[in-house]
Amino acid sequence: MQAVTMYTTAVCPYCIRAKQLLKARGVEQIEEIRIDVDPAARQRMMAETGRRTVPQIYIGTTHVGGHDDLVALDVRGGLEPLLQTPGAPQ
Repeated sequence: MQAVTMYTTAVCPYCIRAKQLLKARGVEQIEEIRIDVDPAARQRMMAETGRRTVPQIYIGTTHVGGHDDLVALDVRGGLEPLLQTPGAPQ
């Protein structure tokens, strides 16, 4: 399974929903970067993604986007293949 990293805040309902979807797809661990307690992380997120809102989700090195982008990826059938570790049997 690919590593999942998510920029979040403590009171973000979309972050919670994104984590629930990822866990439903088998993700056991999500590295959370809290931008509400780390202003430098907020600046880094904005520089990397060009976006100001959370969540901002990375699967491996792929920037998926926010919650709505994650849901759309799942609906298209692209989430589970992206979560698979490269080279692992699917």
